[in-house]
Amino acid sequence: MNNIVCPKCRETFKVDEASFADILKQVRDRQFNEELQSRMEMAERDKESALKLAEAKLRNSFQEYLSKKDKELSDLHLQNERQLNEQLAKREIELAEMKSKIQHAETEKKLSVAEAVQRIEIERNNLVNDVKMKDAEKELLEKALTEKYKSELQLKNDIIRMKDDEIALRKDMKLKLSTKMLGETLEQHCETEFNKIRSMAFPNAYFEKDNDSSSGSKGDFIFRETDVAGNEIVSIMFEMKNEGDETATKKRNEDFFKELDKDRNEKKCEYAVLVTLLESESELYNGGIVDVSHKYPKMYVIRPQFFIPIITLLRNAALNSLKYKAELALVRNQSIDITNFEDDLNKFKEGFARNYELASRKFMTAIEEIDKTISHLQKTKEALLSSENNLRLANNKAEDISIKKLTRDNPTMMARFSALSDDASNQPTVN
Repeated sequence: MNNIVCPKCRETFKVDEASFADILKQVRDRQFNEELQSRMEMAERDKESALKLAEAKLRNSFQEYLSKKDKELSDLHLQNERQLNEQLAKREIELAEMKSKIQHAETEKKLSVAEAVQRIEIERNNLVNDVKMKDAEKELLEKALTEKYKSELQLKNDIIRMKDDEIALRKDMKLKLSTKMLGETLEQHCETEFNKIRSMAFPNAYFEKDNDSSSGSKGDFIFRETDVAGNEIVSIMFEMKNEGDETATKKRNEDFFKELDKDRNEKKCEYAVLVTLLESESELYNGGIVDVSHKYPKMYVIRPQFFIPIITLLRNAALNSLKYKAELALVRNQSIDITNFEDDLNKFKEGFARNYELASRKFMTAIEEIDKTISHLQKTKEALLSSENNLRLANNKAEDISIKKLTRDNPTMMARFSALSDDASNQPTVN
């Protein structure tokens, strides 16, 4: 135990070693953080001071160099002028005939002075141009790096947006596949899809809206097809429910089964099919053709993309059983045993079930492929988002660039600055 004296009330109390160590750690951590913050601020100030000092030294050395050259040029001019005046005075007294030679010497010295002045001015201009060129190179480099990372960021955002659009498209294709509603109602869509292939696939078929409401209700469309002899091949009662229908009451597909079965029986149709966009998130109805005959006989629930396939499947199955229907009519007319007919009918049911299973399996395979594509695109999106931090760090580095940092580990730039400094210090003095 340790005795602790309160600095305010001067009261002494005891703490155990763990509490004492915790208090001591808090004091040390606080002092350490304060000292660390102070050192970081001091280092930042030293950095700024060093940069300003280096810039000031560079400017002062350049100004001193220019002043020195100007002074040397002025001294040279005064000295030459004084010597020329002395020589002219002596030559005028001693030798008048040497006047032309003195004039010639004076001209040569003036030319040498002019050449020296011109050379110094050229060197000064070259130094000024080098400084301007370095500044321009710095600005161009900063601008190029900034534009580069801006374009890369924009490209990343465009790719992410494209991936999001592709994912949304794939999710919509999973639900609707090749169906394009484009402002049409579900009934108009189904009627249009049927009319596209009516003349080629169903030349003898009847497909019209159910306008007979004498029984109190009616379906949406009735499909009937007969052979050349007028015998009915297949008949289907269709009911269409759009995802916008009954949204206030939140009804489900199952709510319409009873009414649809009633319409099928009253209109003497063999099958009943509910084409629906309700319960869009249901895995059951999104999986393919759903057989609900365990609740209502010969009833199926489909999405719009299976509208033509269900007609084709039921019609092909009916064509296979057409001969059995003819035999059944003959048997009934002759009042013979119908046992063989029931066996054949069972075979037809087994064949139809097998065809339905094969078709459903293919649709499920297509949906699984779409799911895989969506997963791949999602992973690509996550990879692009994970590169955002690296691009941000690169952009910060581009903004923090300076001449000192560029030349720190750059032998070429350091050699250029060193050469300029050596040329300035090795300039010959003209007397």
